[in-house]
Amino acid sequence: MPDRTDRPPELYLAFRADPASIRRSLAGMLVCPPLSALREDARGSAEVVLAEALNNVAEHAYGEAGGQVEVTLRQETAGIRCLIVDAGRAMPGGTLPEGRLPPDRGPALQDLPEGGFGWHLIRSLCTDLSYSRIADRNHLTFLLPS
Repeated sequence: MPDRTDRPPELYLAFRADPASIRRSLAGMLVCPPLSALREDARGSAEVVLAEALNNVAEHAYGEAGGQVEVTLRQETAGIRCLIVDAGRAMPGGTLPEGRLPPDRGPALQDLPEGGFGWHLIRSLCTDLSYSRIADRNHLTFLLPS
């Protein structure tokens, strides 16, 4: 029988995509391997990226209807590979928002389009970001550098 202790740490969670469940699940993720093994600054970045991505699922993919989200975190040589899967609405146009910040003298805050600050943070703090729609489910993957 193979020794399972030589496998890299992996964590899988499935939970309701609502603000309270996201906060509770994210707090749990941060104290378990593989996230707990990150340096404090890298763990803080991971928290920001995961919170933004998961809140986007709750707000935009599911909206008022709600639904379940699955998160898989796996330790790799370059960092932690993250997979977030949900059965909510697809990304508009089937692609991720660009996440560009508005110019210094752009529109008023209330007139800014969706997909700005949060996606800018996500894109700034992780690598290998990709999105696909497979069998009516959204798959968001990215690498959190260690």
